[in-house]
Amino acid sequence: MSADVALSTRLGRAKRLRRLAEAATGWGLALPAAVLMLALILIPTASAALLALTDYQLGARRVSFIGAANFVEMWRDRVFWQAFANTLIYTALTVPLSVGLGLGAALLIEADPTGRTAFRTIYFLPVTALLVAMATVWEFILHPQLGLVNVALRQIGIAGPDWLASPDWVLASLGFIFVWQQTGYNMILFLAGLKGISPELYQAARVDGADRGVERFTMVTWPGLAATTLFVTVITTLYSFRVFDTVAALTQGGPSNASNVLLYNIYREGFVYLRTGYASAMTLVFLALILMVAMVQMRARRGHSA
Repeated sequence: MSADVALSTRLGRAKRLRRLAEAATGWGLALPAAVLMLALILIPTASAALLALTDYQLGARRVSFIGAANFVEMWRDRVFWQAFANTLIYTALTVPLSVGLGLGAALLIEADPTGRTAFRTIYFLPVTALLVAMATVWEFILHPQLGLVNVALRQIGIAGPDWLASPDWVLASLGFIFVWQQTGYNMILFLAGLKGISPELYQAARVDGADRGVERFTMVTWPGLAATTLFVTVITTLYSFRVFDTVAALTQGGPSNASNVLLYNIYREGFVYLRTGYASAMTLVFLALILMVAMVQMRARRGHSA
């Protein structure tokens, strides 16, 4: 009897040691990611939240706690609201176009295998280009006198505007550059989604009388791409919210803040005017927008899976 008790005791101890070893292995594997998340996300976010409650200026030796004064100033700041509105308008212009063109390019490439690899490479090339470097090329293309766009318009009797200096056209011009680059990336995502649709579904649709391409698209392709379309839309929305490089390289927020967007406004307040506390408050608002988009994606994905 004592031998059985001793054996069960040793087995129980071995199981506990095994569980502890598994737990230690799991924590060890998760530790590098946890440290990176803490260093790159949690600590900077907490620092921004603390600085948003102060009047800290970059390089200042004294810091005063001012509570919600930065957020009150933001509420009354016309430049902030113009940058906020410009960001929303920019997103509303670019997301439907880049998602729609990416889907159209993917459908065209998938429909005909001839030159498929070459076309995929051509469409994806803008994604690999460094946008800050390409901004110089676009500045020449959109030049009011020498630019290729206005030269082509003059050939048909149309006087093109100064695309990057006109308050009416600057945001659309920057949006076109974003669509030019983002379309190839969205095309690759849609091509991956199309690979996941079984060819048997198209055969079944033909049996049901869906002979035309539009009917097969509405009955098979579009429902099969629902999850991919949601992912592409959310990713494109996040990228459009984060527009900065083209604004900094081409317009610096001008003319008259017509192309000023949230990220550039945060940069200008924090690193040009050195108002770090106020820039931190705007950063929290920007993070709240990103979180809202992420929550919409999560809820939509849950509804789709249900």
